[in-house]
Amino acid sequence: MTGSHENLTMLRIAVAQLNPTMGDIAGNLAKARTARAEAARMQADLILFTELFISGYPPEDMVLKPAFVAACEKAVRMLAADTADGGPGVIIGTPLHRDSGSHNAVAVLDGGEIIAERFKVDLPNYGEFDEKRVFEPGPMPGPVNFRGVRLGIPVCEDIWGELGVAETLAESGAEILLVPNGSPYHRAKMDRRHQVVLKQVIETGLPIVYANQVGGQDELVFDGGSFVFNADKSLCLQMPQFAEQIALTEWQRDGDGWRCRDGEKASLPEGLAADYAACMLGLRDYVNKNGFKDVVLGLSGGIDSAICAALGVDALGKDRVRCVMLPYRYTSEESLADAADCAKALGVRYDIVPIAEPVEGFMNALQPLFSGTDSGVTEENLQSRARGTILMAISNKFGSMVVTTGNKSEMSVGYATLYGDMNGGFNPIKDVYKMQVYALSQWRNQNLPQGALGPAGEVIPQNIISKAPSAELRENQTDQDSLPPYPVLDDILECLVENEMSNAEIVARGHALETVQRIEHLLYLAEYKRRQSAPGVKITKKNFGRDRRYPITNRFRDR
Repeated sequence: MTGSHENLTMLRIAVAQLNPTMGDIAGNLAKARTARAEAARMQADLILFTELFISGYPPEDMVLKPAFVAACEKAVRMLAADTADGGPGVIIGTPLHRDSGSHNAVAVLDGGEIIAERFKVDLPNYGEFDEKRVFEPGPMPGPVNFRGVRLGIPVCEDIWGELGVAETLAESGAEILLVPNGSPYHRAKMDRRHQVVLKQVIETGLPIVYANQVGGQDELVFDGGSFVFNADKSLCLQMPQFAEQIALTEWQRDGDGWRCRDGEKASLPEGLAADYAACMLGLRDYVNKNGFKDVVLGLSGGIDSAICAALGVDALGKDRVRCVMLPYRYTSEESLADAADCAKALGVRYDIVPIAEPVEGFMNALQPLFSGTDSGVTEENLQSRARGTILMAISNKFGSMVVTTGNKSEMSVGYATLYGDMNGGFNPIKDVYKMQVYALSQWRNQNLPQGALGPAGEVIPQNIISKAPSAELRENQTDQDSLPPYPVLDDILECLVENEMSNAEIVARGHALETVQRIEHLLYLAEYKRRQSAPGVKITKKNFGRDRRYPITNRFRDR
């Protein structure tokens, strides 16, 4: 730091891209203290944390519990007391309750006290966001005087929305905009963030620091990727995605205002690499943050369970993944071989538990009730439910979390069995359509993801990728006996789910009206199953669960 507080010509700001845990207030405080100590070693004047860092984000209805908000404020005051040592000041996100209600707030800490509070103005209420339910919007903020520098602190949506928060801060004298964010991942989100911030740079004429959290929180994955744009629209810092980091930014004041010196420009994953990283991080954090020691999954010899096994090993390591083959009379020798080859390639524990006895036991018990009826889907589903029961028994006995392995295509049309293959605690491919599962599998065989704990090379046998998909619940069954080809199905589903297109618009893309109407009907019909499905990683702009809230009882059809 050069010059007096009233005439600073240099400023060093540490950007903390970290992974908080929802509700672990003591742990998040400890993480903040460790980060501040690191910032002090960097000789930083200030450290910027992300949105609602102390509580974890998003806190949802926890904010309605006064004891929770009070505990967060107590932690902030403890952190404020630390700043009496003359080291770095702190900007940190926390819920705060004031006379105006509960707020998504930012506290500015320096000299042993809270020197300023700022409240989020623009509360998002779309997609995965529901902040108007639990927070009150703050008043239009003014800049904060930090050691003689006027800092504007808009919070996340404040720069995305149309309320003009950033422009107001610029007009009222802000010199730098520091933006704490909780911005979750979906495809192409990073490009969108750059566009949003550049627009604000152009409109305000100010440099902007965009700090985003990293880590999984239930179905959301926060990918980090924090960055800085100077007032001349140049990108001077790009932090990595899907990894924690504290980066030091060095600022110089001249006649035109503040400018950040060039720093790291991390290479960012794109497309399949980013999707895979999100699925891997989401699974890892769900397992670790919820205290599971390991996971178990049914390895069928099909592509969905194979990619989930690979994700499990990459996220957790081979010693924390157990795969179980659960064969029946319809399980082919090819599937037995493929599952064994996949388990061997991944280096995981592999057990074989035949399900003939439990299935026949169910059949015998039900025979008096089913006498005179034809065998069909009911009997097929008994196989799936026997498998689900065995996996849950392993979970209960050994404390392993069951990974469920249904893809978005299947879950869209209900091609899954309640209390059978839908059993489980978390689904890393819940938001991945079938054709994307194939693409991710091919990609993983050719690439070792950054931070992956699994082996390089072909971890998903090529035969699993190339053979026709089948649930193997009856003789010579394939998925296409019940569903359109997956390229057709996935395109129709993306039109219906992500884009809310009409049937007429989808038919205009070249699809048969009868097929579109059937898929739409199945989509609505399967809502009750999806409501009972495990949570899973969001990677598209509209996932089932947080983003798409359709009624179960619903007679509407687009005819």
